[in-house]
Amino acid sequence: MTTLYYRRVFCTRLIVIRGALNPCRIPPAPDSTWPDMSSNAFFSDLLASISERGRTLLRRAGSSEPKPDGAELIELCEALLSGRGEASGTAMAREVLDRYRQLDEGERLEFCEALARKFGRDPEKLAEAIEHWRTRPNDTDAGDLHFASEPRRQELIRRLNRAPGGTSELVAMRADLLRAMNGHKDLAALDRDVAHLLASWFNRGFLVLRRIDWSTPANILEQIIRYEAVHEIRDWNDLRRRIDPVDRRCYAFFHPALVDEPLIFVEVALTETIPTAIAPLLAEDREPVAIERARTAVFYSISNTQRGLGGISFGSFLIKQVAEELRRELPKLENFVTLSPVPGFAQWLKQADDLPLSDEDRALLENLEKPDWYGNAELEAPLRALLEPLAAYYFLKARTPKGRLIDSVARFHLGNGARLERIDWMGDLSPKGLRESCGIMVNYLYRLEDIEKNHEAYANDGEVVASGAVKRLLKNEGRRLLDLRLS
Repeated sequence: MTTLYYRRVFCTRLIVIRGALNPCRIPPAPDSTWPDMSSNAFFSDLLASISERGRTLLRRAGSSEPKPDGAELIELCEALLSGRGEASGTAMAREVLDRYRQLDEGERLEFCEALARKFGRDPEKLAEAIEHWRTRPNDTDAGDLHFASEPRRQELIRRLNRAPGGTSELVAMRADLLRAMNGHKDLAALDRDVAHLLASWFNRGFLVLRRIDWSTPANILEQIIRYEAVHEIRDWNDLRRRIDPVDRRCYAFFHPALVDEPLIFVEVALTETIPTAIAPLLAEDREPVAIERARTAVFYSISNTQRGLGGISFGSFLIKQVAEELRRELPKLENFVTLSPVPGFAQWLKQADDLPLSDEDRALLENLEKPDWYGNAELEAPLRALLEPLAAYYFLKARTPKGRLIDSVARFHLGNGARLERIDWMGDLSPKGLRESCGIMVNYLYRLEDIEKNHEAYANDGEVVASGAVKRLLKNEGRRLLDLRLS
């Protein structure tokens, strides 16, 4: 099938679609009730009706049911780009997305490679726009140059987004793309274009903050259980303990195009003091804190739910807005802190080759492989004396070859303007916590009046703003290393 064929199939039948859907054909009575035109449900139904009618016409025009062939799908994308009709374009976009979902993993990779290869910039149009700009620079020519420099796939993605449910499916398509990029550097440009558009569609202005509690619809609660990435939620009773008591909160960001799908959520514990361990917060038999005694809001788990939105940050907005919400609700709150894991610490200890550890130190670290080391009083004290200063070094001095902090959680919170407040020995004794961080957790403090200053220090100078207690641990490590070099 050719591009011209697809255009004729849709465009010559447009009058049929418009006639069937035009509400002006049957004027309403003066007192009749009409749906709110701003309603997401109304527009979703309208778009779905347009799309389904257009797809029905497509099937009638063809000799058989469309097959999920990659080459034919690319040709349909070309037809979508060349068309101008809104109704026909909506139906065609829906057809592209449906056929894409029928492709297997290999065919999806081929489709992504074709988008990267065949839907880039038009070299002739770009060269012409550059020449016009050089000849007579003005706003019009600058605009033409801008549009000519945009890859064709960006407009294709915009048109796919017109389909009913298109935004959600494009997010899922990017999740496929991120998986496919491993070993396929030629897909990087395509990913930049998709991420660029998704970042625009999912900017802070479109996000809605909602509190999650026991009255939240079950399908959303199920997603909270499924996507909790820091501290596993074992069952519905465990979930209820985290969101229902008076001293617990959970908030999530939602987007109008993904009404029942949280994008990111945060779990909050209201406590009297800054906690040093996660187990007491999650204990089944704990006593809830009376709300009038709460002075600290603890962000103890932040989880993303949409793989396809990777690299598009919502967390900083979420934490700051939740802090503002809590401050309005509970004016007596004084501290806003995290209780965060250190997922890369144990691996760093094994791989770092720039730490002058003595043979005795290395032998001591080998005890971390024993399953019961944390319950052995003879091992815990010397390991703590060794690991806490190393943890301070890990946060304040250690860097990747590109000069970044090694720990992704630290990059997130420090980049958001938090202060590294405290290193918590034996903060997480779960199998995951012992395996990834030797049981260590940390508190990041969000002092709202200092957030901007801390962010600028980290973003501009790479400075990790830390408390005196953490800095003293680093000094202890420096003295230990100096003694080791002199011995």
